[in-house]
Amino acid sequence: MSTARTDRVALLSMLAGAALIGTNAMMVRAAQTPPTVSAFWRMLFAGLMLVLLLRATGRWRKFPARIWLWTLLPAAAFAGDLWLWHRSILLIGPGLATLLGNAQVFFMALAGVLLYRERLGPRFVGGIVLAFVGLWLLLGEGWGALPLQYRWGVWLGLGTGVCYAIYNITLRRAQQQAREATQGPAPVEQVLALASLASAVLLGLMGWIEGASFAIPSWQSLGVLLTLALVGHCLSWVLISRAMPHLSVALIGLLLLLQPIVAFLLEVWLLDRATTPREWAGLLVSLAGIFLAGLKGRERLPEQPA
Repeated sequence: MSTARTDRVALLSMLAGAALIGTNAMMVRAAQTPPTVSAFWRMLFAGLMLVLLLRATGRWRKFPARIWLWTLLPAAAFAGDLWLWHRSILLIGPGLATLLGNAQVFFMALAGVLLYRERLGPRFVGGIVLAFVGLWLLLGEGWGALPLQYRWGVWLGLGTGVCYAIYNITLRRAQQQAREATQGPAPVEQVLALASLASAVLLGLMGWIEGASFAIPSWQSLGVLLTLALVGHCLSWVLISRAMPHLSVALIGLLLLLQPIVAFLLEVWLLDRATTPREWAGLLVSLAGIFLAGLKGRERLPEQPA
């Protein structure tokens, strides 16, 4: 397959995966379980589904111990991501929580500087300014007048962005290590399966410390959690993971911006979210800022950190 066609397929795969992830926040709301519990079942179901798929198709490979250790990095990052994000969804709504989580594009760009010697220019600084102006429009002028829980939801959403960026970068690195260890194209599903199961263990420990009940309250809730695992995690992240080696860190962060757009529109459509022109303007300005920041580099990254 030509390089141009490979890049085009990677671009479409990334967009499709991002759109699917954009539906996750609504499914978290519909699951009717505590935030840590829904995150636990999502990762456990997803990990088991991927293991069954690999076993059934004969693609499970024996990894050396160091690859298992490498998968602990994205596992820990994603456990933190979900712990923060699921709480933010319940406090400020699916749309805004997903938008804040996608501040990951800034953190990924900074990682590009630190790990790959990419340069940040005026576009990145301008993008940050636009993003904060948009956030100000979304939240209103009186930050101090907002309820304490709502403000906590905003901070949790921004913390999600940090964890999300770490997850994207360490997952990419774990996949690279797996390819080198097997001296061939190691199935991305196996790295995702290991990371998912490790995340489930960490989230289970968090839930146990919190004293949460892991009982699934209804068949409807079970169906939502299974869909969240199958579509919102397995399918979406397989698409994204297959695209990652062919795209730059900055472009990956940029394409993932489809998530907050889908999440915000679903919240407006399905939950009848009352939205003012100021909030629409804030959404557009924030996305424009994140887009502008993501334009800083589009060349494919080297396989090894500099």
